[in-house]
Amino acid sequence: MKVCLLNDSFPPVIDGVVNVVMNYASYLQQDHDCEVVVGTPNYPGADYQSYPYRVVPYQSFDTTAVASGYRAGNPFAERAIASLTEFHPDIIHTHCPASATVIARILREKVDAPVVFTYHTKYDIDIRRTVKLRPVADEGIHLMVSNIEACDDIWVVSRGAGESLKALGFEGDYHVMNNGVDFAKGRVDDAIVSKVTAGYDLPAGIPVLLFVGRMMTYKGLPLILDALKLLSDSGRDFRMVFIGKGPDQELLEKKAEELSIREKCIFTGPIYDRELLRAWNTRADLFLFPSTFDTNGLVVREAAACGLASVLIRDSCAAEGICDGHNGFLIEETPESMAALLQEVCKDLNHLHEVGENAMQEIYLSWEDCVSAAYDRYQVVLEQKQAGTLPKKRKLPTDYLVSMTAQRMADHEKFRKMGRELFNDFRETAIGMMDNIQEAEEEAERLFDLSPSEFAREFYQIFKR
Repeated sequence: MKVCLLNDSFPPVIDGVVNVVMNYASYLQQDHDCEVVVGTPNYPGADYQSYPYRVVPYQSFDTTAVASGYRAGNPFAERAIASLTEFHPDIIHTHCPASATVIARILREKVDAPVVFTYHTKYDIDIRRTVKLRPVADEGIHLMVSNIEACDDIWVVSRGAGESLKALGFEGDYHVMNNGVDFAKGRVDDAIVSKVTAGYDLPAGIPVLLFVGRMMTYKGLPLILDALKLLSDSGRDFRMVFIGKGPDQELLEKKAEELSIREKCIFTGPIYDRELLRAWNTRADLFLFPSTFDTNGLVVREAAACGLASVLIRDSCAAEGICDGHNGFLIEETPESMAALLQEVCKDLNHLHEVGENAMQEIYLSWEDCVSAAYDRYQVVLEQKQAGTLPKKRKLPTDYLVSMTAQRMADHEKFRKMGRELFNDFRETAIGMMDNIQEAEEEAERLFDLSPSEFAREFYQIFKR
């Protein structure tokens, strides 16, 4: 099977969805003998040659200042789309509802392969955070949903994520396809943990609380700080470790200072080494994740892989599969509820570790199993495609734009191919008119990087010469 994975981010950017795409690519190749290509916006200076699968970077624009470090991809990047077309995928799997899904739809027009879409996160919150004018944000969300509805098979990472998507106006069915964890199952050796956490103020016997993720207020981090203030005022000692970076980090550190708990809080910055993160998850006594934004919360399963239980908001997406007091802890979305729980459970660290062991055995999911489930679903989609039983999609206004764009690209490619053949016909003559063959070749490469109109003008000038 030939699989094209598309996303709007890839290393050097690291986030949960990037982690998903990289694991899909690796395990599809490793366990299922798939040919894989990844399409992603280009990041200046990134090395795309070092992966065991092909990565096709396409033109991007610098939006890092307004989009929390992310660049925006050009969904009409012709050369990249031509390269993906030549790969001729059997399945196109897009992981972001923006430029990646537009490219997926254009590619579908060219190769007639079904498009799978996975809804990973509540993108509407990011849209509203970035776009301050409500009518513009509303239209952006509407376009996002339309882009998703145009795909052939819709996946969500939790039931709550699917209901969140429907609340935005999505009409249609979805399939819950869980994401996995690339942590090995089991706790890290004590000697390694001691080495990794050396130099930090972590007294023996004092509960260590942990958060790993982007430093964003909408992940419930202010709630954590307010709860820790209540815990501190009650006389309970603790250490709170925040691992990650984000646009709200300075605000959060300032809030910890104002609450007079800064000396009990450790902000390590981002840690990308997975083994170092495993060591921190092993050292901690409890993972705090009061996010109602996240649709799945991979970090919760990563914690579970190391025998670390999590505190989650009752009925949140991340809390699916959690039995309170058995394989995790559930609270209301208030600082008081979290503080009361922490006050109680920190009295018995042994019980915390027992709950963490249950989490390891019951909610841990390996990437091998998750990608195998995805591969099986790919097979179902391909069988439906072959049988003509894929769910019919209602015609969207953007379908006409996508079809026209795909046709224009096809015409342009024919024009370029014809021009290339013509150029080769008089190449020997051109070489004779120029100083040397290198100059001729450089001229040819420059010519075929131009737009159609520029190409025509330049080609005419060469004939005139």
